[in-house]
Amino acid sequence: MPLALLALAIGAFGIGTTEFVIMGLLPDVAADFGVSVPTAGFLVTGYALGVMFGAPLMTVLGTRISRRNMLMLLMGLFIVGNVISAVAPVFAVMLIGRVVASLAHGAFFGIGSVVAAELVAPEKKAGAISMMFTGLTVANVVGVPLGTFVGQSAGWRTTFFIVAALGVVGLAGIAKLVPDMPKPEGVRLRHEVAAFKNVQVLLAMAMTVLGFGGVFAAITYIAPMMTDVAGYAESSVTWLLVLFGLGMVVGNLIGGKFADRRLMPMLFTALGGLAVVLALFTAGAHDKVTAAVTVFLIGALGFATVPPLQKRVLDYAHGAPTLASAVNIGAFNLGNALSAWLGGIVIAAGFGYTSPNWVGAALAAAALILAVVSSTLERRAPERHAATAPARVPAAAERPVAAHH
Repeated sequence: MPLALLALAIGAFGIGTTEFVIMGLLPDVAADFGVSVPTAGFLVTGYALGVMFGAPLMTVLGTRISRRNMLMLLMGLFIVGNVISAVAPVFAVMLIGRVVASLAHGAFFGIGSVVAAELVAPEKKAGAISMMFTGLTVANVVGVPLGTFVGQSAGWRTTFFIVAALGVVGLAGIAKLVPDMPKPEGVRLRHEVAAFKNVQVLLAMAMTVLGFGGVFAAITYIAPMMTDVAGYAESSVTWLLVLFGLGMVVGNLIGGKFADRRLMPMLFTALGGLAVVLALFTAGAHDKVTAAVTVFLIGALGFATVPPLQKRVLDYAHGAPTLASAVNIGAFNLGNALSAWLGGIVIAAGFGYTSPNWVGAALAAAALILAVVSSTLERRAPERHAATAPARVPAAAERPVAAHH
């Protein structure tokens, strides 16, 4: 694998850490600014909304410069946002810092996916994408627990300064290692937007929203579920989240490996398995060992869908994949927000802390149905897909075109 993928993974590690570490530091931040924990929760919501809206916005703004320069610009924005958060004198300024940092998130992963895919041979694209996303998944295993520990020991501001420093390392790595691939000739914003007319692109994005809705319906409420239902001590929640993060790493790597060989069977297996595991979690959450194993499996099965879905968007957004790829990253966050909201509704309705698992199972099952629909449409119109692709990208010239980007 090219060293440039390492630079992208470092950037992804920093972004993943800043996105999730805030959850463990909310009580400290709330106390420091004299606001309630639910009010401090806007730091999470604001970030998610910033990713959703920032992904297409930043990608569109970046259409006129090379992808490497845009990645460097995004890492610069990420650094600035985290420094603002670290020095914020009042809560409103910290919220602004979170939003500034979040604007880099979607476009970085979207453009980074395109760059990663172009660095390798066509048959290794999903593996390359998964290597970049390894930075995000490892952040949950190493960055988030470490950042939480540092924040609780040395103050939460220190955590954000360290995350900003990670951004500097990522920026330097991209500047040094990522080749400056020129933008494809003739690809304008209208070409990028045209990708959304493809039903397969839209289906892949819908699968992303629903599949990740399934994952985060359960994980958003993991703390009360594990303490009140499974009987774990509050101090154990951090390690259960590490277990979830390990599942993410394993699933992401397996998803990348098999998506390059058998993409749709990989999706069917992951989404079907996720639906079953979430449905069983309602009963299994009462047992400590079963609950711990299930948390790992949710991370693994959920993130096994990332490389195949991201690759599917790239495959069908012929010749102009950058905006579609970035919007698909926003779709992950839409899934997170949607499932957290639905999970909150069923808990508030009195169905108990395990009820979001049923919501997650239903969302994952819906994603599986869409995967079957997508596969059926693909089989019914293979000649149409084959006819469309060469019109823009001749099959025999896939790698020269990639090198031209």
